[in-house]
Amino acid sequence: MRYPDFLRIAVLISAGSATALGAVSVAGAEAQSAATLGFFLIGWWVLCAIGGSILGRRPDTSPAISKLLASARASMVLPELRPGRILINRLWPLLLMTLVAGALAFLVPQVPGIAAGFAIIWALAWRRQSPAVTAVEDRDGVRFYVEATSPMAAIKLTRTPGFTATMPPQNHNGSTDKAAGRPA
Repeated sequence: MRYPDFLRIAVLISAGSATALGAVSVAGAEAQSAATLGFFLIGWWVLCAIGGSILGRRPDTSPAISKLLASARASMVLPELRPGRILINRLWPLLLMTLVAGALAFLVPQVPGIAAGFAIIWALAWRRQSPAVTAVEDRDGVRFYVEATSPMAAIKLTRTPGFTATMPPQNHNGSTDKAAGRPA
């Protein structure tokens, strides 16, 4: 599975987890007639959205992803492509958190509400990493793939040859210079 695709899917699954946990926590708070809890959770989610937006505002790769890209193993052949297995192996903590917190919704609705906030932070903080990795791939002419490893092992990447993106020259204001490349 390509690493930018993995990052994109991880963000979407995290946002889906936040939505599901938010819904069950609101339902649990409604079942207990706890209006104050509902307002507290909404405030918590707003704070988490602000924090995640601040953390994810960088258009370049995070230091952890930069280190992971730099340590990728070079290979001339594609690794075994098993996206389902890779997603389960890498995102099992998110799945476990969603299931456990969701199961507690009608006993203690605070738990899924707080867990939803952390999923919001995760989704918003990582939302720009996929385009940043794609930009590195286009610049360097490589493709990064997630290796199938054990669920407890650290994530590992394989770097394979790809295509280098060539962009038309730009003038001083950032628009494409149509006269560039033509003989004078």
